[in-house]
Amino acid sequence: MNDLSCLKPIRMFVLDMDGTIYLGDRLFPFTPSFLETVRATGRDFCFFTNNSSKNRQAYLEKLDRMGIRIPPEKMLISNGVILDWLAANRPGERCYLVGTPPLTRDFLDAGVALDDRDPDYVVLGFDTTLTYEKLEKACSFIRRGKPVYGVNPDFNCPVEGGFIPDCGSIAALVKASTGVQCEFFGKPSPHTLRYMLEHTGCKPQELAVVGDRLYTDIAVADGSPVVSILVMSGETTPEMLAESPVQPDLVVSDLGELASVLQSL
Repeated sequence: MNDLSCLKPIRMFVLDMDGTIYLGDRLFPFTPSFLETVRATGRDFCFFTNNSSKNRQAYLEKLDRMGIRIPPEKMLISNGVILDWLAANRPGERCYLVGTPPLTRDFLDAGVALDDRDPDYVVLGFDTTLTYEKLEKACSFIRRGKPVYGVNPDFNCPVEGGFIPDCGSIAALVKASTGVQCEFFGKPSPHTLRYMLEHTGCKPQELAVVGDRLYTDIAVADGSPVVSILVMSGETTPEMLAESPVQPDLVVSDLGELASVLQSL
């Protein structure tokens, strides 16, 4: 599981955020030194979050407050994955969106027409402003045969003190009511792996995905030459790792240990 030779070709680390570089509003103390180590060893990094309750600008501002300043193209988000796909596959169609104001702004900025009366399809996001009315409308449209897509499949979002229900849990509620399982677009979908490769310009063997969740961060690279690195600073417990059918290429306690590994290569 910990064959370090897989790190030698890596040019780019795609870093998860919640549970990997910070928790809530608290930056992990080892994150800045890890980023410095990546640069010092001639490699690069970018960030990818499945958290569709916010948008790129919100994350750029949050990172800036934490002392991490990056150009916008280094902040990747599940919102972009589904919007790229919708632009290519459902152009000009109308969407009923279950999402926060930042996600709504991303859809509007991308030119997606929003319709709460007769949409062509439904999109479920990680909606921290969720209301019963939104759920009722979404389920009604789905029962009428409208396709439904989920921005990200996470069941929980890590926060200081525990977890809160994420998009995957909202989609599970909708499925329980309608019997319809949505297609997801964030990690671990193939849509996201393609998005990462396209936006980083890397070959699969040059890319490493780093995160704290087996069923998203690690699973996105499963069955591909992309290297997966699990950090134990977030959601995954040793028991979860032992029982998981999806296994990472590398396991480290946190980014601090990964920095030490890079320095030793």
